[in-house]
Amino acid sequence: MARFAFCAAFAATSGILATAQARQITLDDFAKVVGVADPQISPDGKQIVCVVAHVNMEQDRSDRELLLVDVEAGARRTITFERRGLASPRWSPSGDRLAFLALAGKEKEEKLQVFVMPMNGGDAFRITDAPNNVEQFAWRPNGQDIAYVSADEPDNKKDIEHHLDAFEVGDNDYLTTAAPTSSHIWLVSAQGGKARRLTSGKWSLPRTGNWPAPPASPIQWSSNSKLLVFSKQISPHSGASLERTTQVLEIETGNIRQLTSHARFEGYGSFSPDDQAIAYWYPRDGDRAKVNDVYVSPVSGGDGQNVTREIDRNISRAIWMPQGRSLLVGAHDGTRVSLWLQPVTGRAKKLDLGDVNPGWLYWVDVNVGRNGAIAFSGSTVTNPGELYYMTSPTDKPRRLTDLNSSFARLALGKVEPVEWQGPDRFREDGVLTYPPDFDPKTKYPLVLYIHGGPRSASIETFSFLPRYLASRGYVVFQPNYRGSDNLGAAFQEAINGDTGDGPGRDVISGIDAIKKMGFIDEGKIAVTGSSYGGYMTTWLIGHHQFWKAAIAGEPPTDWIAAYDLSDNIGAFRELLRGSPWVGDKQKEYRAQSPITYAGNVKTPTLLIHDTGDSRVPIVDSYAFYHALKDNGVEVKFIAYPVSGHTPPDPVRLLDTYRRWAEWLDKYLK
Repeated sequence: MARFAFCAAFAATSGILATAQARQITLDDFAKVVGVADPQISPDGKQIVCVVAHVNMEQDRSDRELLLVDVEAGARRTITFERRGLASPRWSPSGDRLAFLALAGKEKEEKLQVFVMPMNGGDAFRITDAPNNVEQFAWRPNGQDIAYVSADEPDNKKDIEHHLDAFEVGDNDYLTTAAPTSSHIWLVSAQGGKARRLTSGKWSLPRTGNWPAPPASPIQWSSNSKLLVFSKQISPHSGASLERTTQVLEIETGNIRQLTSHARFEGYGSFSPDDQAIAYWYPRDGDRAKVNDVYVSPVSGGDGQNVTREIDRNISRAIWMPQGRSLLVGAHDGTRVSLWLQPVTGRAKKLDLGDVNPGWLYWVDVNVGRNGAIAFSGSTVTNPGELYYMTSPTDKPRRLTDLNSSFARLALGKVEPVEWQGPDRFREDGVLTYPPDFDPKTKYPLVLYIHGGPRSASIETFSFLPRYLASRGYVVFQPNYRGSDNLGAAFQEAINGDTGDGPGRDVISGIDAIKKMGFIDEGKIAVTGSSYGGYMTTWLIGHHQFWKAAIAGEPPTDWIAAYDLSDNIGAFRELLRGSPWVGDKQKEYRAQSPITYAGNVKTPTLLIHDTGDSRVPIVDSYAFYHALKDNGVEVKFIAYPVSGHTPPDPVRLLDTYRRWAEWLDKYLK
């Protein structure tokens, strides 16, 4: 990782003349970003299918298609057309068919269903008729069947049709309008037909949560087609999302047994290729404040062994390698996303990925083929994302697509990792994005763009908003603060019970280090961020007065309101170390809520929030807005009338970027 001396050296030789003739990035370039996700290597290793997404501004949506790529020749072709909701391409065990999810049914009654496409020609045909969305599926290794997960219908469906729709509230978010129903496993022939229920009960398989969240823990077959491993959640309520254990289902008998003695926090179980072991995710020492590790247990049962402890990173993917002696694991690692080959016994070896970072969205987007090849969606600091391939873990990544090549022709400033000595003996890091025409002799406004999570990290990758802000003449600083998941267990767990003060001191120490580089206008510093980055923004403007402007997207400003109304109650309870309604805990919740210090705020502030945000209730922004307004602070509150933690559509998302830049320009230029 670069030190500040190197940053200054770069600044003096930044190649200004080389980029002088190139066009800088604009908001119009947002619509040109092509997404690449979920690569799947064919059983024979010769082809890769992935999901490609194009922004459709006219229809205000993302249009997805399946792209088939020849590994050797690089030739590619689109194999699906005009299918909405396209997701989860999965090869049949023999490679002769491809299954995927897509919407089906009348427009207002559309549900995600499983389709199967013959790869030797012919149209895809629908094989499921689930009354609710198919949430996930998995091919049976014999190729004859597909197991899938879907939510049950409510027991009182007929009563609901007659408006007898009152429901009992549990640990669910304040926007819930019906009692959640359990999701269970079904089995259907790969040719279609009547499905057979495999599980039932008041418990549920976990669903993919509202963003930000990883995909739901996948179901997986044993190679002999006799067993399924899955995660069991004690109830379908979102507040029970942490109450999960790993279960093994015997298909012939219907018997279900728990793999370990743990009562919660487990997930993502997967059989070893020889069916002798199961790998699963579990937090270090059973403490969710610490990093997530991978454990390997005998298939017969037991807690097993922690195999990733020495990596000391928050593991967010684990895939068995074909011989079953090691796993490919991935996680944030400093300002990178790294992959390691982790033997079941022995030390891990980090893969050499060059300047490419595998895709990460609370889950590393990677796939392993039967021959040990690796495919992943990846990005660099100048390219939003492409499909990459490695013939083996010792190979260098080879780019197979050029879907975002137009961005290489833009004048993009340098993206640089930085490191500094933070408080409490933490060595900390972050990312700087420079303007394209950066001159070290000029003083620049500094804009902080603080990541959410907090279990996330700012890394060296292509991020549209920092790039756009840098093109407008700002140095953009993305600090990683305690609670970030990129620097090990001690750094990650330090935020629990200290949600504002400790992370705030980390950020301020980072700013002090950046100032020493000599090119920051210390009278023009702004703080911005969304989600937990919004929390950090509202916390920092309540504790420091040097900010010229602030922007907070979806900020949890009142931990008690967030606890009572959010879909994330379990995580908040862990983060704040208890319920606000037990003992004296309410005092700690108040002390760590930015709304408590709103009377100290002097900074002009822009608040942005979706009205239908179930992760951070919009009441938090309303409270902060009134607190600032009533105290004479310049504040603007923009709300979007949509569901989601951030605007889910490109038109509104782009509008947030425009407002972001306009607010900064107003106070920093």
